[in-house]
Amino acid sequence: MASKVMDLVYWKDTERTGMVLTGLVVGLLSLFQLSIITVVSTVSLAIICFTISVRVYYQGLYILSCGDGEHPFKSYLDLDISFSGEEADLYAQKAIVMAMSAADSLKGLFFVTNLLESIKFLVLMYLVTYLGELCNGLTLLIIGVIALFSLPLFYRQRQDQVDISFAKMLAQIENVKDTFQRLVQGGDPPSDPTPGGPKPQIQ
Repeated sequence: MASKVMDLVYWKDTERTGMVLTGLVVGLLSLFQLSIITVVSTVSLAIICFTISVRVYYQGLYILSCGDGEHPFKSYLDLDISFSGEEADLYAQKAIVMAMSAADSLKGLFFVTNLLESIKFLVLMYLVTYLGELCNGLTLLIIGVIALFSLPLFYRQRQDQVDISFAKMLAQIENVKDTFQRLVQGGDPPSDPTPGGPKPQIQ
């Protein structure tokens, strides 16, 4: 199942990926004008009308001895999407661990276990309020879907350039974090990495 998702993300089958991406984006855009119940029911009606028509068409070909009678959606019906008991327990345990870890991290941020981390979280939430004024969650979801089908492929094609740019950006972020941390700790200058400590100044 995971390999099929990766094939979609990396456009191994261009036609199938294009259909999935178009369907997702059109469905999400429809939610701007219609309720989710209307969108889901309409999409379900469209899909089942299409599949019934194809099924009747293939059955008609078989009756007229123009087809082999094979089910047109056999590959989809044979697709195994079930989990065994052990797999279900494993995924449930992972989900519980992740949820508890997230709750523990949020508890530490809200009740200021680490002052610097709580301040960074405060700044992040402040910036998110501006993001909320610019766009809503549905817009972000659409952007996320488009990014999911474009960024991994772009990264694979331009991996070296992206890694270099990302390393430079991380270096800048680390410089800002160091400066901010020194301000929180009282503005002490950074320690001199020169062996033997800082050299005395000549008057």
